[in-house]
Amino acid sequence: MQDVPNTGVPGGKPVAHGGDLGEVRRRHPGAPQPWIDLSTGINPLPYPVPDLPADDWSRLPSHEAEQTLIEAAAARYRCESNQLVAAPGTQALIQVLPRLVARSRIAIVGPTYAEHELNWRRHGHDVSIVADLEAANADVVVVVNPNNPTGRLLPTQALRDTAAKLLIVDEAFIDLLPAEASLAGDLPDNAILLRSFGKTYGLAGVRLGFAIAAAPLAQRLREELGPWAVSGPALSIGATALADDAWLRETAARLAGDVRTLDALLGSAGFTILGGTPLFRLASHPATQEKVEGLARRGIHVRAFTDLPTCLRFGLPRGDEEFRRLSAALQVPQKVR
Repeated sequence: MQDVPNTGVPGGKPVAHGGDLGEVRRRHPGAPQPWIDLSTGINPLPYPVPDLPADDWSRLPSHEAEQTLIEAAAARYRCESNQLVAAPGTQALIQVLPRLVARSRIAIVGPTYAEHELNWRRHGHDVSIVADLEAANADVVVVVNPNNPTGRLLPTQALRDTAAKLLIVDEAFIDLLPAEASLAGDLPDNAILLRSFGKTYGLAGVRLGFAIAAAPLAQRLREELGPWAVSGPALSIGATALADDAWLRETAARLAGDVRTLDALLGSAGFTILGGTPLFRLASHPATQEKVEGLARRGIHVRAFTDLPTCLRFGLPRGDEEFRRLSAALQVPQKVR
């Protein structure tokens, strides 16, 4: 899913992403099955998909169904319904955003998700990657908050103080943090927030995401996306899941326990935890490449980064059996759960 390397600009190599097991399977055809994919930051225990009416598959998505989703999302994200735009994933919004402004100076606080840089450059903007918000002197400032893969979380006041004509905050991994970590509850007029559905709810294949912006900006985004941007099944699944408070509370508690277990396991295996979110951890090790290949030989895929050669990102294992396999692959004999 999200990555760090600053590649993928026109004429360069495509951006690498986690979540694609094809290449690692080809390199290690004898690895134990099934593979454990820890290369993404997606909840490994997804929201239980409800039975859907046949009309969701056979008819064009209705305005009424879209409004039901928007109302559920507005309640979940603490914003007004006219500020919300539903899209087929936040990636689609990242590709649309550079079309909203004339050629501009863009500052991206990084290293971070490389698709932001790729898409602003693709549309002819002047892009720079800056190390911190204080250095982001540009017309448009882009921040991933919390950052992927480091987990760095910038305070909302620092974001509000940014003197940019347009502030884009990618909050793809913020759902499981306290509500005050998001700008959504008191949205600045110059801000566009991106929220991901698939990561927290473990349903990345549904392809659903949201932008939150002042009503005029939100309307421009809707026009760029066009009609029927979100499928009928995604509208139904999203509306049901976003309204399910109990599931989200239980999931947050489970993931917090899993993060503690993963941190302890990685520490026992000689890794240093550098940061992360409730859905992934970033860790360093002096023998990173050997760890990547050793895990792959045992059927476990993790995320490595060209620009951070000593770092690996670990998603959360799915339950006790996957934790046991990871423990054995890392040669940590003690019971971790």
